[in-house]
Amino acid sequence: MTALPGTVYLVGGGPGDPGLMTVRAVELLATADVIVHDRLIPAGCLDLVRPDAKVISVGKEGGGPSTPQDEINDLLVEHGKAGSSVVRLKGGDPFVFGRGGEEALVLRSAGISFEVVPAVTSGIAAPASAGIPVTQRGMSSAVALVTGHEDPTKPETALDYAGLAVFPGTLVLYMGVKRLGAITESLIAAGRRADEPAALIERGTMPGQKTVVATLETLAAAGEEAGIKAPAITLIGDVASLQPDLHWVERKPLHGRRIAVTRARAQAGSLSARLTALGAETVEVPTIKTEPVDVGTPLDPTGTDLLCITSTNSVDLLFDRMAAAGLDARALAGVTVAAIGPGTARALEAKGIRADIVPQRSIAEALVEAIAGSGRSYPKAMIVRAEEARTVLDEALVAQGSEVSVVVLYRTVREDLSESERTALATADTITFTSASTVRHLLDAIGGPDGLGDEKPRLASIGPITTAELEAHGLNADLEAVEHDIDGLIAALTSDAAR
Repeated sequence: MTALPGTVYLVGGGPGDPGLMTVRAVELLATADVIVHDRLIPAGCLDLVRPDAKVISVGKEGGGPSTPQDEINDLLVEHGKAGSSVVRLKGGDPFVFGRGGEEALVLRSAGISFEVVPAVTSGIAAPASAGIPVTQRGMSSAVALVTGHEDPTKPETALDYAGLAVFPGTLVLYMGVKRLGAITESLIAAGRRADEPAALIERGTMPGQKTVVATLETLAAAGEEAGIKAPAITLIGDVASLQPDLHWVERKPLHGRRIAVTRARAQAGSLSARLTALGAETVEVPTIKTEPVDVGTPLDPTGTDLLCITSTNSVDLLFDRMAAAGLDARALAGVTVAAIGPGTARALEAKGIRADIVPQRSIAEALVEAIAGSGRSYPKAMIVRAEEARTVLDEALVAQGSEVSVVVLYRTVREDLSESERTALATADTITFTSASTVRHLLDAIGGPDGLGDEKPRLASIGPITTAELEAHGLNADLEAVEHDIDGLIAALTSDAAR
């Protein structure tokens, strides 16, 4: 269902994990004319927005600069009256400490149609992500959602500490990290048990989630010692004692790791997604990009005895060039197809082609051995590859008596790093390299090995060719994949983390 003209949608973005956004929120982001968003919204959600949509950031950062609420109200009224479909995107739920009710009243007063799109609120989601149920039979049958942020200019607190002290259930406080010491002292002074279990959850549901469990009396000190910062949720209640048994995010094999992905931008997302699912916080710093060569030039592999495909990048480009010749997968009937490794073989399967020869190690030497081990001769061989590829395979096939034609499909060039990417790279504890070119171009971009800093991050290599490139620059790979593909690299990272 698309966004309707002249309607303002008060949309909750959820607690932070983009996967927890509602289907309705995604639909509206993809179709609205105007997006007015806060700072704490799920990562990547603005990528869903129409290219021609107007995107307006209104800050709303606790304790920092933000657009005054009156100005936000005026923006919503202005664009709503102009007949635009407007998404007012907020973190969490718009009606839970999100000022959504205030904005809805303004819209109603101005005669503008509005719709509320609820979301998972962080006060429920963050504890769940930390392994703490806010209700539990025999422990808590009620939950109170409380704001811990108050205007410091107010002469007295609006919180009813006496009422909260005797509340028979779980207390969940939003935005209370800076005042946590005063809040806990006030609760204890009002009669809440000093030894009651309590927890702080920073960045709940997001990469880098951190949880501290203590008692009400010691929570503020424990949080300060652990370096807990906003955004964070405070939970007070006996259910916090379940966290050591029920926590699950921290059990993910890569939890706590911050891993830089240096693959080309088009491919980085798939690796990042897999690492994130394993608990890592990923940083995408694409150092290379591929440029197709001879785009649209027809390529006809018929009559070839052996077709060697040396990378996953080559697969789509091969089929594009075949299509330019009016051909499809049927042109490969009777051709022995050799893929350099399991990853390339899977890319071929997606095109309906099952490779005949697939070495387990994704390097040219292994492919040469596998071809020789097939027990057949190949009078005519074609190799499709990158411009800067090694010539090991070409030379070996010629030595075996094949007439070899090499088709260059693409070249790999450097992708310049933005300042934000450079900053993010400096925070990574591990950098992954998926080819020798990622090594060369990253080091070129940061001014050589010294650009990695004094406390160099761990360097993860996809295979021996990439490792050799690191060594050529005076660096050692801290870990190398046994299987020289993305699956192998991920396995090496998880094994390293387990150690």
